[in-house]
Amino acid sequence: MTQTTIGVGLVGYAFMGRVHSQAWRNVAAFFDLPVTPVMAALSGRSLSAATDAAARMGWAAVETDWKELVNRDDVQIVDICTPGDSHAEIAIAALQAGKHVICEKPLANTVAEAEAMVAAAAASQGRSMVAFNYRRVPAVALAQRMVAAGELGQIRHVRAQYLQDWIVDPEFPLVWRLQKDKAGSGALGDIGAHIIDTAQFVTGQTIVGVSALTETFVKERPLASASSGLGGSRTSEKGTVTVDDAALFIGRMSAGALASFEATRFATGRKNALRLEINGSLGSLAFDFEAMNELWVSSGDSGFRRVLVTEPDHPYVGAWWPPGHGLGYEHTFTHEIKDFLEAVGTGSDPSPSFADGLRVQRVLAAVEESAASGSYKEIA
Repeated sequence: MTQTTIGVGLVGYAFMGRVHSQAWRNVAAFFDLPVTPVMAALSGRSLSAATDAAARMGWAAVETDWKELVNRDDVQIVDICTPGDSHAEIAIAALQAGKHVICEKPLANTVAEAEAMVAAAAASQGRSMVAFNYRRVPAVALAQRMVAAGELGQIRHVRAQYLQDWIVDPEFPLVWRLQKDKAGSGALGDIGAHIIDTAQFVTGQTIVGVSALTETFVKERPLASASSGLGGSRTSEKGTVTVDDAALFIGRMSAGALASFEATRFATGRKNALRLEINGSLGSLAFDFEAMNELWVSSGDSGFRRVLVTEPDHPYVGAWWPPGHGLGYEHTFTHEIKDFLEAVGTGSDPSPSFADGLRVQRVLAAVEESAASGSYKEIA
């Protein structure tokens, strides 16, 4: 390895592992970076499956034990794309080994785990970041710039939704995302975490209190087969769903804005509708990821106008295609990796930090507590 390259090790190679792999492969081809990533090794429990994944996705070596990957001399960055129940153990070990760490969201399954990860990050020479990729949608980044510049005035309302429908079928199998011991929570942590972070990022405000409802619509599902993934096969036996199917909550933001949040995987017909609307004293913004290259803007004296966020001066877009040539889901991860490598290469702190991830974790916990008790929960 030379001083201009940095070795990366990936833990996990399913859905998130695939999109992260594409980002590691492509980022240096589009962005000028202080260090160039080298895809050193991939870790997975099955040697044959991991070897096949490494060959397809461009990883040079394979480990069947993530501890071996963390200890490799040619790995300086550890990228964690596993279920939430293993995030804390892997991240803390990597940070204690002096590695840089990027970890998929939500940061952990509990507040205590997230706090331990933040403490490990503070004590480590390695840099750390939680992977909230929707911050890197150009339209969302542009919205954040506009709010920070005061173009909307005082923020009064925040409305955030994340709507999917992939488990509407009651015969969909009991995959790990529907089991609390592995996933931490259901729609709340899986997709609700995204809109919590996106709302806080764009507004510059934090959520300081919530009142919530959650529901599990399908209480039992067919057990997933051993090879089952996001939409894998099922067996004839059934097991209990131990997470929420939907979460709905209202909240107060730190500068006084009122907010509403909805996360569900039962919105029939909605595939990946992450929506955000912000109303301020001078204007409004609206975004829907299913039209991810568009931002709708109102100056307050008229209705909304569409801004096609593909111009070279828009966030991230100048490295890609000519104006009007839209970007896609996978580009958000390339932008995420680009920002992480710039921080690592320049010795600065990446954003969102593990502390930001902990803040989201505290909101998730407060939502669960409020839904269970039926009371308003303040967030310290």
